[in-house]
Amino acid sequence: MNRPHDTASGMDALAALRAATSERHERLDSGLPLSGAAPDLQDYAQHLTLVRDWLAPLQAWLDGFDNGPQKVLPELERLASIDADLNEPGMPPLATPSIPHVWPHDASAAYRWGVAYVIEGSQLGGKVLYGKLAERLAPHPLRYLRGADDGPGPRWRTFMLALIEHVKSPDEIADACAGACAAFDSILELAPLR
Repeated sequence: MNRPHDTASGMDALAALRAATSERHERLDSGLPLSGAAPDLQDYAQHLTLVRDWLAPLQAWLDGFDNGPQKVLPELERLASIDADLNEPGMPPLATPSIPHVWPHDASAAYRWGVAYVIEGSQLGGKVLYGKLAERLAPHPLRYLRGADDGPGPRWRTFMLALIEHVKSPDEIADACAGACAAFDSILELAPLR
């Protein structure tokens, strides 16, 4: 076993994913409902609705496979946290039309690793937003942004190590990048970017 080579291949996958998605990531981060100067509960409700409209069909699609990233990490109740936050007293009612995104039924595991890279990475951003908004939006518990008690770091590290192990070849890396770009594109289609 040549560990330095394995690590280099894994780092190539992570570097490729970051490079492939950086522009989309920046566009999304700067245009989300919570990216304004003084976000309020209306903005949080819009954010949650957007994420739910994106994540629900994506999660259902991922759950239809018996291998890949969804089998490596324990399932998180992201949608339940979103629904609990949306049903919290004081939250404004929202109804947004969702734009269906068609996910490929024959997607490779590497493609799905790329999609999962975006989903898992979003939890890191959520924790940052929680730190900025917890006091401002109190007493709302911001369950979705808060995430796990130990934070998203341990899960993210586990995910990255698994990604490095499962996405190694140039073709796999290209598929992962295509999946990550598609995941960003699908939420950008839904986002009312500023």
